[in-house]
Amino acid sequence: MIGALMIAILTVSHGTSDPLGQQAIGRYAEAVHAAVDADLAHHAFVDVQQPDVGEALRTLPADATIVIVPLLLSRGYHLGHDIPAASAPYGDRVIVAPALGPDPRLAEILTRRMLEAGLRPDDRIVLAAAGSSDRAGVEDGLQAGALLAAASRRPVTVGFLSAAEPTLDTAVSAASSDVPTTARVLAASYLLARGYFHRQAERSNADVVTEPLLRTDRPPEWELVAVARERYFAALSDSGIALSPFSAPRLRTSATSDATRP
Repeated sequence: MIGALMIAILTVSHGTSDPLGQQAIGRYAEAVHAAVDADLAHHAFVDVQQPDVGEALRTLPADATIVIVPLLLSRGYHLGHDIPAASAPYGDRVIVAPALGPDPRLAEILTRRMLEAGLRPDDRIVLAAAGSSDRAGVEDGLQAGALLAAASRRPVTVGFLSAAEPTLDTAVSAASSDVPTTARVLAASYLLARGYFHRQAERSNADVVTEPLLRTDRPPEWELVAVARERYFAALSDSGIALSPFSAPRLRTSATSDATRP
């Protein structure tokens, strides 16, 4: 607690019925909570799982300043409508941070996933993004593709799994139309965890589909925790709540580090 000010973090993810995806997101939320060290920490969902954002907000103390950190990779309907609608009754007491992406650190993890999947020199890369009916979400997906191209130093096209064009299968077909028969199309899964959209990517025509950003067998990588932590403190700062460098806790590498951290 900073003086008399109580601060709560409410991480919010999409939600999934996949048990492995639930575990991965749960570990990620716990790592983010530990990294920011707020007075209170809770997690909510915008779909599939409970509690939803409104229910979670109602359980938090009336005198707490609440920072909602969306564990969402881009803007879209949930961040543009659902979360603001749920937080509107609380006025300035609720601060909503931006989405996790696009961000160069996420592109670095995507590059790592491609290498883990056995990326070859002649592979064609398609970023498999969730998609959105919100144009801002589509723009974020395209920007994520550009960041992956810069990080991997390879051409990257983008295919969407829902609500936007081109679809992933269309993008995969285009990528494979003018390549040698020995070349493959690799779909880089721009998704946080296993769930419905990742299963859709695995059913696509891509020759190889990478693991999501969160793996089921390891803790979340430090970049993912660092991005969320940065969103939290930037949201507080933008709202006029400035924390000194001494009161802002350091990233707890013992809880969130990964063997791939430099």
